[in-house]
Amino acid sequence: MPEPKTPSSAAPSSAPPPVQQPIETHPFAAVLPPKATVMMMGSFPPAPEKRCMDFHYPNYQNDMWRIYGLAFFGDVAHFQVAGKKRFDAVRIRAFLMERGIALCPAVRRARREQGNASDAFLTVIEPVNLAAVLPQVPHCRTLFATGGKAAEVLLGLLAAQSPKAPAPQLPKPGHSIPYGYAGRSLQLYRLPSTSRAYPMPLLQKAQIWRAFFKSQGLLD
Repeated sequence: MPEPKTPSSAAPSSAPPPVQQPIETHPFAAVLPPKATVMMMGSFPPAPEKRCMDFHYPNYQNDMWRIYGLAFFGDVAHFQVAGKKRFDAVRIRAFLMERGIALCPAVRRARREQGNASDAFLTVIEPVNLAAVLPQVPHCRTLFATGGKAAEVLLGLLAAQSPKAPAPQLPKPGHSIPYGYAGRSLQLYRLPSTSRAYPMPLLQKAQIWRAFFKSQGLLD
């Protein structure tokens, strides 16, 4: 009778290693009105196929520009192109310049670990060079983050300049903390995310955003 064969060690897996997503650079330049008193800090836009325009917050399913329309004009479709599923980038930019609202990404370079726009799967490779941006908006006194990821990045910048100080706490949505950076005394507000994945009704989000703009003297 032949002797039973001794099991050999398992052969190395022939499965290919997981494909690493590429590092991307934020595609849109900051909007920096010289008279800006507030600056909106977002994270990263969706992939090109999910964009309805070549401007910040280009996903038609994201409610950013609907919230601006409600907060400033009482019209959810104010920045929408009539009859089209897209927003009017020219009108949005003109509005921001006129009102003195700067818009700057908190993330300059990143990797989408799942290939989508979710902040939960976004690896930040390079944050904004905030020290270079702030001199371009000399009247800015408030930064406001449009979600948890952007706020976390900004807190990371704050912690990096004072590594021995206690780590700053992430403010709750609708609240703020002092933010001293590059010799500038600012406030950092965190506002509810405009993503539909964030569990809050659109009108409630718009009310919080409107109250923020009112507190900054941008609305009566």
